[in-house]
Amino acid sequence: MTHQSPAWIDWEHLTTTDLSGGVPTHAVALLPVAAVEQHGPHLPLGTDAILTDAVVAAARAKGVPGASVLRLPTQRVGLSPEHTAFPGTLSLDAETVIAAWSAIGASAARAGVSKLVILNGHGGQTGLVNVVATRLRVENAMTVVRATTFRLLGDAVDLGAREARYGLHGGMLETSMMLAVAPDLVRREALADFGNSAETWEAGFAALEGEGATGLGWMAQDLNSSGVTGNAAAASAELGDRIIDAMAVRLAAVIGDLAAFEGLA
Repeated sequence: MTHQSPAWIDWEHLTTTDLSGGVPTHAVALLPVAAVEQHGPHLPLGTDAILTDAVVAAARAKGVPGASVLRLPTQRVGLSPEHTAFPGTLSLDAETVIAAWSAIGASAARAGVSKLVILNGHGGQTGLVNVVATRLRVENAMTVVRATTFRLLGDAVDLGAREARYGLHGGMLETSMMLAVAPDLVRREALADFGNSAETWEAGFAALEGEGATGLGWMAQDLNSSGVTGNAAAASAELGDRIIDAMAVRLAAVIGDLAAFEGLA
């Protein structure tokens, strides 16, 4: 590849000739993976995919000095069986998702990529990211970072203890992000504080968490009949901007560190 200066490069915009000489020095491939699934009465089915792309775009705008980032196509449909009781959810099975992501990573490896970040925008498939990362390490000698958008946030933005614990899906965080990115897709008249049944059952059975050190396998309707949990009514575009910026800062740092990292030969 003749282009050697640090840059973000869309994989889809390259020609096969561009890659005939390999990838740039300090190249990191970025594979965004998401989902198309119900997000209650107020958010669109594509929320996870839309927001994952927004975090990537924000990180791209910040730049990653010293790295060439090869942005692979976002995988918009993922594993969403917990949402299949609601119309509109698209879901592949776990074996298909693992095979597809692994094949994309292996294809990138054939082009000379040795470092990959899998950026996941759907909490229900974090386990699959772990499986794929290990498989690519074993079968393709790649160094793979496992990253999930909401985990990148960390404690950079305070949502409040209750929302952070129980606002798992379509709550303050995702609604705020959507208000910042695509406000025309938010049905404001349907915004509400959607309770989480886990808050009730944990009061009597503290060892049986919805999410945490332990966790029950749940369907979305087990937590709320609307399919979502969290205080969407308290969301704001300003909060969404801060959340996206914090995630983007962390993502850019992850890519930069991986570009310079030589710990796994």
